Amino acid sequence: MLASGLFYFKFNGLNRPNKSNDYKSLFVCLICLVRKKNKIFGIIYIMYELEIDKIKNISKRLNHLLTNLNIDEKKTRVDELGKLTSSPDLWNDGDRARELLKEQQILKRLVNDSRTVSEQVSDFLDFAEIAAEEKDESLSEDIKKESLEIEKIYDKFEFKMTLNGELDPNNAYLTIHSGAGGTEACDWVQMLLRMYIRWGEAHEMKVEKIDFIDGEETGYKSVTIHISGEYAYGYLKAERGVHRLVRISPFDSNKRRHTSFASVDVTAEVNSNIEIEIDDKDLRTDTYRSSGAGGQHVNVTDSAVRITHLPTGIVAACQNERSQHKNRATAMKMLKAKLYQFELEKQEKEAAQNYADKQKIEWGSQIRSYVLHPYNLVKDVRTNIETSDTTKFLDGDIDKFIEAYLRQTAGSA
Repeated sequence: MLASGLFYFKFNGLNRPNKSNDYKSLFVCLICLVRKKNKIFGIIYIMYELEIDKIKNISKRLNHLLTNLNIDEKKTRVDELGKLTSSPDLWNDGDRARELLKEQQILKRLVNDSRTVSEQVSDFLDFAEIAAEEKDESLSEDIKKESLEIEKIYDKFEFKMTLNGELDPNNAYLTIHSGAGGTEACDWVQMLLRMYIRWGEAHEMKVEKIDFIDGEETGYKSVTIHISGEYAYGYLKAERGVHRLVRISPFDSNKRRHTSFASVDVTAEVNSNIEIEIDDKDLRTDTYRSSGAGGQHVNVTDSAVRITHLPTGIVAACQNERSQHKNRATAMKMLKAKLYQFELEKQEKEAAQNYADKQKIEWGSQIRSYVLHPYNLVKDVRTNIETSDTTKFLDGDIDKFIEAYLRQTAGSA
């Protein structure tokens, strides 16, 4: 402390104390140093209290969220699934076995994530309160950093819990149709397809193209992909709607600006244990040759299958398998998923919006605009979220937009 006092004394341009003044000046200097240190810690202590209050608030929100999620019931269900999946008769029914394993995986992750967040919140509060009590100012940066990290972890956990719809954890069928714009629109469909494939790969999901109609010059008139992964439908339902592109056309020798449109529709894959009655007389089945380049067998036989549900006009098609039988099975599975979702939305009085009276795929009906000329901007008209990094966005970095829309709809639900 004496050395600190001498340094403080010298640093402030004061004369070194001598015997004649009995070190009175040094004593005054030490008092000033102590007061300054107490003042500094007083500021840091207030910071500690603010961070502690913030995390305590997160703790309250977390407890409320876990209560609403019935987390104890989910823990019990995980134990039940553990017994079911360890049964020697599990694989007597392959589809049922896969559904049980998927449910177990999702619930296990939910239980483990909730436990991890709870433990981190509790550990932080213990750590910060001890630091405040001991007046340890050396931990101030660690407190700030840890508090910010916990806030991010909880925010991510809370967002994932907004995906609480019955079908949200399921796989998804995503279909893109070209709209106004001709060849430009077909190329735009291909660009969107690439974007969603990149998004799926980034989230370690399996993406498989199951049906498509080639454009006359390039791209696709329509394309359907199957995306397998946790909460594929829960996330991608935010993409349903019309997408508008503005750019200098690569197909126009005069380099004029063109506007193209494409619509995206997303349907959840339904579990096989959900009973959906379909009368055979209500179905029309057409077979045709698969489109595009591929294996020799694919191109020379009528292996592709298109099934139309006559009462609703809903269509499902598949052409990625060599076997007509497998294509029919996949098309029927997709048709059941579409009919199931149709009935759900009908019950919620949304069928007119999503199926019967779909918006025209043209100007004024878009959910999102992608402008590549004369400036770069992607803007979601529903949430007003935007980005100027169009290259990164079209490479599949769309999570910010998906999250904003799902949070908005969850908040208004």
